[in-house]
Amino acid sequence: MTLEAHDLAGARGYAKLFGGLSFHVDAGRALAVTGANGSGKTTLLRILAGLSAPSSGAVRWNGDAMAPFDPRLREAVVFHGHLHALKDELTTLENLASLVALAGMRAAPDDLARALDDVALTRQRQLPARVLSQGQRRRVGLARLRLLQKPLWVLDEPATALDADGAALLAAMLDEHLAAGGAAVIATHQPLALPPARCATIEVGTARP
Repeated sequence: MTLEAHDLAGARGYAKLFGGLSFHVDAGRALAVTGANGSGKTTLLRILAGLSAPSSGAVRWNGDAMAPFDPRLREAVVFHGHLHALKDELTTLENLASLVALAGMRAAPDDLARALDDVALTRQRQLPARVLSQGQRRRVGLARLRLLQKPLWVLDEPATALDADGAALLAAMLDEHLAAGGAAVIATHQPLALPPARCATIEVGTARP
């Protein structure tokens, strides 16, 4: 399992954000994407997840060139954006079920409850999302990651608003995912608690891998 980028360039409107990015992410490995605000980290992640097109260059999945929204890539990837996408009027449990369904999958009630237990949201299951803290909202996203079981995680600032326990939970989930042969691309302003042998870093906007 390999995700490859070949001479990728990305833009927002008429403004070029980055160019000349080439790298690969193999099974059991993570890539940390760093850079200043506005440098194009989210744009790069959306390109790698198959959600938008690069200005130039190519994305390959297992050796095959991928067009935007290619179903083979979309089937393999779970994109975890920096927005919560929760509906305030739904309960935490209902929101998680909805997020899983939007990804084209179904989860049994027991699996949904177990996933919330795993991210320390047992007591919040039946509470409306509007009363959740920002960190608890982020934990719903972590529960979604646990349920979707996709080999490639593309995560945009996943540690934002998490407390120390939440950050440790995220690190443990990443470690477990990589140990099972998954891969991850993570935009972050914070150091990842992963061994260097498992995680490379690129800086969007200035450095080249």
